[in-house]
Amino acid sequence: MTDCLFCKVQDAKYEKEIIYDNDYFFVTRDSYPVTNLHTLIIPKRCFQSYFDMNENEIKSINAVLNLQREEILKLDNTVTAFNIGINDGKDAGQSIHHLHVHLIPRRKGDIENPRGGVRGVIPSKQKYVKKQELEK
Repeated sequence: MTDCLFCKVQDAKYEKEIIYDNDYFFVTRDSYPVTNLHTLIIPKRCFQSYFDMNENEIKSINAVLNLQREEILKLDNTVTAFNIGINDGKDAGQSIHHLHVHLIPRRKGDIENPRGGVRGVIPSKQKYVKKQELEK
């Protein structure tokens, strides 16, 4: 048996955690959600990087993201936006080395100022600063 957490989730005893699957991906809610309904899209094949997806997986991932977006919007009418994120590699914060895509529902007012969104992975870079201000 593999030590990969996401490979284990595909095991029959964890099947209840899977909310959707197709030929290439399965979907589950994040165990440590950033927001309610934070969703993970995970390839069935075990590999680490987004850049290792094959042609069929690349085609399928967009369909799965759109389907899950629609499902979340049906479940919660307070959702007004989404962040889509991938931590690709250890230095990008990837802690489970099996590719997974985060679909994070956002709601108006969930943080004071969401401007800069995913730029917040480096907190000092989230807010836009003019180049001249950086040179001071």
